[in-house]
Amino acid sequence: MAQFMLLLYDSPTDWSKVSPEEMQKALEKYMAWAKKPFTVDSKRLAKDSGKVLQPGGGKPRVTDGPYSEAKEVLGGYYTIEAADYDAAVKLALDHPHLEYGGTIVLRQTWE
Repeated sequence: MAQFMLLLYDSPTDWSKVSPEEMQKALEKYMAWAKKPFTVDSKRLAKDSGKVLQPGGGKPRVTDGPYSEAKEVLGGYYTIEAADYDAAVKLALDHPHLEYGGTIVLRQTWE
């Protein structure tokens, strides 16, 4: 069985408009999806911006970021198992992230 990453992108400002009650319901849906039998792993990313490591004149550079002008940011991921891309898409179509206006990027991992 192949493994696929579901990379969850959304606009952080969209979540600021959600009431605490709605946020709790959303969290419950995301947690329930993580318990499906085909889910291998899932994590929400911390709110910090992270670090970027790049080559730089013989010595790697470390900067804060990544920063982009994009309106969507990577907020978390799921790793799932599926036979192929078609099967992975079918499994991902009911992910609550789509219900809340987010974008899912689906990528197969290297075997």
